[in-house]
Amino acid sequence: MQSLLGNFALILFILMVVTGVIWFYDKLVLAKKRRAAAEMALAAFDERNAKLKAQGIAVDESGRATLKEKLLKRPVWVEYSGSFFPVIAAVFFIRSFLWEPFRIPSSSMVPTLQIGDMILVSKYSYGIRLPVVNRKIVDFGDPQKGDVVVFKFPKDTSLDYIKRVVGVGGDRVEYRNKKLIINGVESKYQPLGDYLDTESLTYSKEFEEDLAGTGVRHHILNDDRAPNYVPHPDRFPNRNMCTYNVEGFACTVPRGYYFMMGDNRDNSLDSRYWGFVPDDYIVGKAFLVWMNLGDMTRIGGIR
Repeated sequence: MQSLLGNFALILFILMVVTGVIWFYDKLVLAKKRRAAAEMALAAFDERNAKLKAQGIAVDESGRATLKEKLLKRPVWVEYSGSFFPVIAAVFFIRSFLWEPFRIPSSSMVPTLQIGDMILVSKYSYGIRLPVVNRKIVDFGDPQKGDVVVFKFPKDTSLDYIKRVVGVGGDRVEYRNKKLIINGVESKYQPLGDYLDTESLTYSKEFEEDLAGTGVRHHILNDDRAPNYVPHPDRFPNRNMCTYNVEGFACTVPRGYYFMMGDNRDNSLDSRYWGFVPDDYIVGKAFLVWMNLGDMTRIGGIR
């Protein structure tokens, strides 16, 4: 998944620094030089006019104001920097510390999130992180089971993924015969009928899942044609914390890590395949679908 602003955090930061340096340099250095040069030129202008008046020659009194405006005018490149700096700084601040827009490109979170959903992610739900390096400097808490979270993909941190947190550090997460069990508590499932995937024109079974006693209720999909086991999981870090068999898998989540799963359970490459997500890779919590050009009824909160 990609941010609607693209991977522009570093570019925005560089632009903000460059335009900011130009703007402040003009305020602190160039403006003083322009004023000093203007004062000298205006003094010469006044002296010349005084001599002309003494000789009885008429002078253009309005010329002084025009000359002053011309001498004090900032260069075009400084004007543009001064105009763009607050805009770039505002976008950088909002994107880095408040909200970031993303577009859903795949069906791994169907039915919760559809392809084409444009979502907002809260960057401050779990704390304030330094932009670019993504290091937390103010802690507001940690992702909780049931949260829909955007994070850096552990196998390629240039990519952003979105999944649901189903396990936090210390949890025992099991998925047996397509039923999720957390710390020995089995999730409850309410059948909701068949779900038509309009992209592939195939049906899946839709359920409301009560996530292992957490009180978090959301919809999931299961495909009867897909096997219970996890085919070909990677050799990811802390792989020894997991066991796989024909019924599914069981993993103990290391401290400081999270276990992520897609709501489209049989069509999601998630922690079952590529492992745990470290806390440093958390981007933020998805909380709102603000637009879907193909279906305006999608607008609303995410649960």
